[in-house]
Formats: sequence, C-alpha cells, structure tokens
Amino acid sequence: MTESSGKSYIGAIDQGTTSTRFIIFDREARVVALDQREHRQITPAPGLVEHDAAEILANTRASIEAALAKAGLGAADLAAIGITNQRETTLIWERASGHPLGPALVWQDTRVAPMVARLAAEGGIDRFRAKTGLPLASYFSALKLRWLLDNIPGARARAEAGEVLFGTIDSWLAWNLTGGSGGGRHITDVTNASRTQLMALASCDWDDDLLAAFAIPRACLPRIVSSAGMLGEIKDPPLSGVPLAALLGDQQAALVGQACFSPGEAKNTYGTGSFLLMNTGETPIFSRAGLITTLAYRFGDAAPRYALEGSIAITGALVQWLRDQLGLIESAPEIEALAATVPDNGGVYIVPAFSGLYAPYWNEAARGLIIGLTRFAGRGQIARAALEATAYQIRDVVRAMAEDSGIPLRALKCDGGMAANDLLLQFQADILDLPTLRPSLTETTALGVAYAAGLAAGIWREPSEIASHWRLGRAFTPAMTARRRDALCHDWARAVARARDWVEPDSPSDR
Repeated sequence: MTESSGKSYIGAIDQGTTSTRFIIFDREARVVALDQREHRQITPAPGLVEHDAAEILANTRASIEAALAKAGLGAADLAAIGITNQRETTLIWERASGHPLGPALVWQDTRVAPMVARLAAEGGIDRFRAKTGLPLASYFSALKLRWLLDNIPGARARAEAGEVLFGTIDSWLAWNLTGGSGGGRHITDVTNASRTQLMALASCDWDDDLLAAFAIPRACLPRIVSSAGMLGEIKDPPLSGVPLAALLGDQQAALVGQACFSPGEAKNTYGTGSFLLMNTGETPIFSRAGLITTLAYRFGDAAPRYALEGSIAITGALVQWLRDQLGLIESAPEIEALAATVPDNGGVYIVPAFSGLYAPYWNEAARGLIIGLTRFAGRGQIARAALEATAYQIRDVVRAMAEDSGIPLRALKCDGGMAANDLLLQFQADILDLPTLRPSLTETTALGVAYAAGLAAGIWREPSEIASHWRLGRAFTPAMTARRRDALCHDWARAVARARDWVEPDSPSDR
C-alpha cells in the first residue's frame, strides 16, 4: 500500500448484471456523485442470457463522464479508482482491434448444461471442488469460455496463438481503460479468477490440470493480481493518469463494504440474485452442505482471505419478471406496497428456478413454479410470495452456512437494491429468527471496491479504519412465532421439492 497523495476522492465503477454505475466517494466514505446506465438483457431463447460488452463499455465511459460533471471534479482530484463487476459473465475479444467476438455469456446463462452433465458423469459434480471450491455448474466461467472457443469460427486457434483474449467484465473494462489494443493491462483479481473454475484456491494461480480438463488455452487468460494494489494507469479521458488500484467481484466487494473483516462475519446482497458470504479468514472451508468456497479478497501482498458463499440466481430478477413479463407492477418498488395489501401469502409459493436452483441445492434441471393457487389468490398474494421466495432462499443458505462453518450467525448484514424493502427485511428477520441489519449506506458494492482502492492509494491505512465508517441504518428484529415459522418453511420445502428435476434429458421444452 502507498502513502496518501493528498487527493481526496476515490472513484468506483460498479458494473452489475443490469446496469453500470460510477460513484465518487470522499475520505469519509460519503457519496459525492453517482451516475447509472442500464444495459440490455438479451434473451434469444429459454436459458440463454447475453450482454453486449461494447454497450457495457460505452455505458461505463458515459457514467464516468457524467458523475465527474455532477461533482465538478476531474482526474486531478481522484487518488485512484476501482472496478467491481458481475463475476462469472464471460467474453472473448480480439487483442489487435478490441472487438468482442460474439456476445458476453451472462452468469445466469445455462447453454452449457449438457457439458456440465457430461463432465459430471465422468467424475461427479464435485470432481474439481478440492482445488476450486466449486461444484460443476453452468454458473461458472470455464465452460462458458469453452463454449465460445468451440462455437465461434476460428476462436480456439486464435486464442491458442494469443490473438484472442478471455475475460470476465473486470478484465474487459480494465484492459480497455488502461490502453486497450495500445497496451492495456490484461488482468483479473483473485476473487474473479476464483469464479472461473480454472484457478486453484491454494496457489491463487491458473492450474494446468484444470486448463486441460476444460480444454482452455493458457495464452488467452489474464494475469491474476491482488484485489488492491497499483494495477495500472487509466489512459481513457476524462480519467487519464488516475491509478487503477482495485478489482473485486461484486459480492466480495460488498463483503468489504460491509466491513466483514473477521472470520464469522457475513453479509447478504439482494440484487438480481442474492449472495450470502461469510469471511472464514486465511483458511478455506470446503462445504458439505451445498455452498461454495471462494476468495474473499487479497490486499496487496497480504495473505488471501477466503469465504463461504451461498449463491442464489433469482431474487430481484423475480420482481423484474413480474414487472416485465407479467405486467403485475409498473416499477420494481411497487412490489412492497402491493404485497402489503394482504396479511400473508394465502398459501401461494413461488420457486424462481428460472436458471435451475443454485445453493444449496445445485439442481440444473429445476425450473420455476407458482404453487398453492386457489380462486382466493390475487395480485397481492403473488407479490407477497415473490418477496417471501427471496427470504426462504436466504434461510436455506444460512442453515447450510452454519452447518459448514460451525459458526451460527448472530445477525445478518444486508445490502443491495431490495434491502430498501422493509416488508422483505422484516420477513427475513422473522424467517431466520435473527436480527437483520441494514446499514445507513447501502451502496456497499461500490463502497467496497472504493475502500480497496483507497487502501492501495493510502486514503485509508488498514481495514480497521474502514470498519469505523460502518453505520447502522435500521435493525429488523424477529416477531414471528416458532410455530408459524416452522409451518411456512415446511411448505416452502415442499414447493422446492416439486420444482427440482423438472427438465428431463433432451426435453424439447428446454432446448
């Protein structure tokens, strides 16, 4: 880490599944300015989810320019910037031109499910877990990359020659902003690399055996770096000359933003999906209860920190589906008011397994369902069941995390867009029988990567100084009887059982 330059601001690129933001923070971790741009969700067929990487890059540049203009700041005012990103989303591009070769395959995309099945049949779903901490699943980047190399004409041969580069979105943005085809830094940090299923947790480096198993040429891979450090210099105006000082996957960034620096501290981010991470310190814990083991962060030359994670594919995306596909609401925030028009779910449950079930079930063949419908059920019950589905999924992960770690949670820190929903957080506290804590600043993903960049730039000296900035906004305490909780969770488990294994092999409806 370096001494502070005297510059007072840190910039954070927060590149998420549905939008890109640039947020400027001051030394007190307060938001100075923010600009946000949505990008298209391209769904050409069931199970396929794509992004246009060029659109994301253009939105990133536009957000940077707009936020700086709002704040009246320029490159000379920023000590550093960091990038946090949707993690497993995968793309390849030409080194010489910088043009993407095809779409970016989003982490929710399930087109590689048949490849998952074949590899699992050869050695089991956990055949790579001892090295990577991850089960075989369409979620992670390795098979997405293999699909791109095998299905884009000429891509594999050019990747083997180093003419085509692979990256998750952090790599794509870092390469372009630090010079692109004119010498851009082709890098990724340990947290994003740990989500590819190509990095060994113990070494924090690409693993030859994994590369061979997934048929990935090393020549196309980025260099793995720490999450915080002097990683390159921005060449793109209006940030020319500003150090790039941090890269973090979005959920690890939220863990840092929530100041979860001690083993046993955990946070949940309610976004498009929901992601619950627990810091396990310098020792990785390998799950027996359906969780994954991942890198939490690595600051400079310090030892890497590890985490247990429960990843849920669809939570906020279920609200978007009710808005965009069913027209039940006109805007996402309306879901709370609609759900509040009824006292309970009326026996209705929604299992949003649109992309299969992730933690702790890992069932690729699951599909979404709405069950318990009667003539009594209406818009309010559907809205309430959608919010409750998020809380039930989080409860399943919390129970698995306690089983794996041996550390029962005392409280759950929450952030993300849905954390603004009081009805959801109260039900979350009720169904967990634990306090649910919302910080005063819920921009924890961007804040976390700003903290990491600030550590590298000398704005903050150590993690304990960061922790002093955490402030409670509101605590939600349990108010549900044990009998009621048990009854609801029993019916939720029955609904999940019916959603599992819906897709049969070679099902025409899922092609």
